[in-house]
Amino acid sequence: EEIEFVGARKESYRSGSRNPIVEDGSFEDDQKRRDFTVNTLAVSLNPATYGQLADSFGGLDDLQRRILRTPLDPDTTFSDDPLRMMRAVRFAAQLDFTLLPETKDAIRRNRERIRNVSVERITEELNKMMMTSRPSIGFHLMDETELLPLVLPEIARLKGVEIRDHKAHKEIFLHTMQVLDSVCEQSDKLWLRWAALLHDIGKPSTKHFAPDAGWSFHGHEFIGAKMVCRLFERMRLPQNEHMKYVEKLVLLHLRPIVLAQEDVTDSAVRRLLFEAGDDIDDLMLLCSADITSKNELKVRKYLQNFELVKRKLQEIEEKDAIRNFQPPVTGYEIMQTFGLAPCHEIGVIKTAIKDAILDGIIPNDHAAAFEYMLQQGAALGLKRVL
Repeated sequence: EEIEFVGARKESYRSGSRNPIVEDGSFEDDQKRRDFTVNTLAVSLNPATYGQLADSFGGLDDLQRRILRTPLDPDTTFSDDPLRMMRAVRFAAQLDFTLLPETKDAIRRNRERIRNVSVERITEELNKMMMTSRPSIGFHLMDETELLPLVLPEIARLKGVEIRDHKAHKEIFLHTMQVLDSVCEQSDKLWLRWAALLHDIGKPSTKHFAPDAGWSFHGHEFIGAKMVCRLFERMRLPQNEHMKYVEKLVLLHLRPIVLAQEDVTDSAVRRLLFEAGDDIDDLMLLCSADITSKNELKVRKYLQNFELVKRKLQEIEEKDAIRNFQPPVTGYEIMQTFGLAPCHEIGVIKTAIKDAILDGIIPNDHAAAFEYMLQQGAALGLKRVL
């Protein structure tokens, strides 16, 4: 067994400081500085009282009742260490515990203190919350306690419904929580869950009302994908392939749904496979979760069409090998064939070959692509070097 030892201590934050003050303390001090009564429970290792449970704050009863209560006055507990407010909502989501009304009220009163906590520590709690079976519990609590606008303003801005001419749009925050929980039921991938959380963050910036058509959010996927980078940078989330993965899923999250609303062409499916690459399965899972409506007939129709899209994806992939597609003719081969130095025409020919394959004009093989390259070169006035 591995046992960790730590000395009893007291810990608190000064106003405006992100570094806690740590001092030596007694066992009682250490119990008092715990975040919740369920975490004050201790078992004695001293010979005279070995195995006895120390429960000075009623933690065992709170554990059985599944409630989160602070050992001291909650204002003191949350002011001393503001990260405990994030831990409260995370524990509630992770353990399916309830925050007492006085606990929630104290978080609301002390919410501005969260600014004193480093972004890295907040993000660590968010990631733990995202990996629970129902992260929406934590996000709803962050909303109730008014932590959400301070931690993730992009998600807070999704709240609310605007009505004009008796026409209302979907409540985007509630929809996002539904999509997030649905994805969590099917996948334990952290970054797919982040994509579910962020998939509609571009909607508030693109919301538009037209008297004849009602509400629209045209282009929100493009705006949302751009916002992902800024959010990851601010929250100290990894600026690597994980961020690019989330950007891609936010950018493409409407594509399969649009396909499910119309006649599914091989060309459209090839382009989706080409752009999604190895992430196509995750994209399809996200898009399936994104089909939400109070109209059950509408949802059923979309899901039926969605199954058609998935079958088409499988058929096209097996036939044309488009996933992670690389053009059969390289830029170097184009240069050698026409005796070219690096120039604009090479890109034009490569793009033409790619589009021809994706549109089904030519098969995805070298012979067909090479012949098409010769045709495109001739159209540009290039001559083959023998």
